[in-house]
Amino acid sequence: MKNLEELQREYEELAQRLASPEVLSDVEQLQELSRKYRDLGNEIALLRDLAAMTEQLEQNAALREQESDPELQEMAQAEYEQLTTRQRELEQQLEERTSPGKAAINEAIIEIRPGVGGEESALFAQNLFRMYTRYAERKGWRLEVLDEIRSELKGLREVVFELRGDRVYNILQHESGVHRVQRVPETEKSGRIHTSTASVAVLPKAKPIDIQIRPEDIKMEAFRSSGPGGQAVNKISSAVRITHLPTGVTVASQKGRSQAANREAALTILRAKLFKEKIEEEARKRSEERREQIGSANRSDKIRTYNFSQDRVTDHRIGTSWHGIETIMDGDLDALTDTLQEQLR
Repeated sequence: MKNLEELQREYEELAQRLASPEVLSDVEQLQELSRKYRDLGNEIALLRDLAAMTEQLEQNAALREQESDPELQEMAQAEYEQLTTRQRELEQQLEERTSPGKAAINEAIIEIRPGVGGEESALFAQNLFRMYTRYAERKGWRLEVLDEIRSELKGLREVVFELRGDRVYNILQHESGVHRVQRVPETEKSGRIHTSTASVAVLPKAKPIDIQIRPEDIKMEAFRSSGPGGQAVNKISSAVRITHLPTGVTVASQKGRSQAANREAALTILRAKLFKEKIEEEARKRSEERREQIGSANRSDKIRTYNFSQDRVTDHRIGTSWHGIETIMDGDLDALTDTLQEQLR
């Protein structure tokens, strides 16, 4: 890892590049350099905090060694424990930003699909989509829908969307899995509680430079869009399905108005899936224990239950529950994501 002086020099050089006309006129380069500038600034701030913490610990050690008063010794010991706890927290934050496989990933592709439960599961998928949309608004992230198929009762048969913002993937990666809801559906006349599920997949978005897809490795098919929307949806074959021949991975997009737009969206989703597989393989090589971070084979397992009658959300991986389900479904997810990152680390 680079020392503070080297990082500071790199930070200043980035600031100069960001002010140059050639960067300011190139939106993509400006966004990429701005992200690097922000990440580097956060890393420098952490290193400075760590240096200050080390200095305070040295002063505390000298005080505990020289002080003979029992009461002051006890106070110094209490301060030492607080300082070491804070030091570990800072070191952990720094590791998350700099270690291989833990670097900030600021773009993610999220897929939500209904599971068991018929139309109620499609409505639950819509609820989850709204929950993540509201959370993105709270975090100041940008959201773009890449593909969407609506059900007849305003639910979702499928939605694929992109989120962009600070550490999006790092924060949401543990959302991958099967989510279960227990509630009385709007269509239920007798007041019985139903159980339905929906699956969530969180993928790190890959840039073309991360995953190169050769034209000869893909098979593209055009088809007519389906779903609510009347005849206009089905007039032309603008929807696109792409199969990656070496791996057999198939993706589709029909949200865009043109075949070209859907082709680009499908390629974005395909890169994300292949990038996720690449990350999983690298993680397996480093340690089999880290596979759970990316949500691989365990996606078929139930990870969370939303129980409306008991006003409770329970994450089964860590055995923790939170009350205030309406607030959580309205996007107040920080308590969940923070606890998950801490417990699953």
